[in-house]
Amino acid sequence: MAASIPANTWGSCSFCGTAVAPGATKCGICGADKPVAAGALARAPTDVRRRVRLMQFLMAALVITVAVGLAYTMIDAVLSGPPVAADPLTTTGTYHVAPGYVPILEGNVTGGDYIVGNFTSLIPYEANVSLSVYNESAWNNLVQNGSGSPVWSTPSEGSGRIVFTAEYTDDYTFVLTNAYPASSNLTITVYVATEYESNVGDDGFG
Repeated sequence: MAASIPANTWGSCSFCGTAVAPGATKCGICGADKPVAAGALARAPTDVRRRVRLMQFLMAALVITVAVGLAYTMIDAVLSGPPVAADPLTTTGTYHVAPGYVPILEGNVTGGDYIVGNFTSLIPYEANVSLSVYNESAWNNLVQNGSGSPVWSTPSEGSGRIVFTAEYTDDYTFVLTNAYPASSNLTITVYVATEYESNVGDDGFG
């Protein structure tokens, strides 16, 4: 003798296959009448049985697909790590430098890493400027006391290469200097391109 089905067991919608609450006369999802009672699916008409089983299979496949997609997204996020923001010392820009000095870039450089790039005076073309790099304490002294020695600098020239290697980790400020006298009222437009390069993986033979 077959075991009886408890009265509070959920049935199935005869149209969309969704689970229907015990005692319900309509499907709460699609509104179809006459849900199939629990345990009665095997005795339902053939077309109803096929439709219900097909819909249940499709819903199960959808759930599995969503679960796999979420798992893939989570695993990919873990493996790829957090997004990498562009380093503030990798940049290009045009700067207007009146007589005196103007800080153009500032950021942390790990000891052994380096900044490479170039600068060119555009207006007036090839007007002489210099580019200097100050560590944090030297830059503070320059700002507060008007004196501070750069850890690296270029000659005063119309264009030049930037190849700065940090001997130790610190916050560095890159400064353009227009050495023309204030009475000249000469503002120089300078284009600067820089790139932060890490020494990680550098075998010294490149």
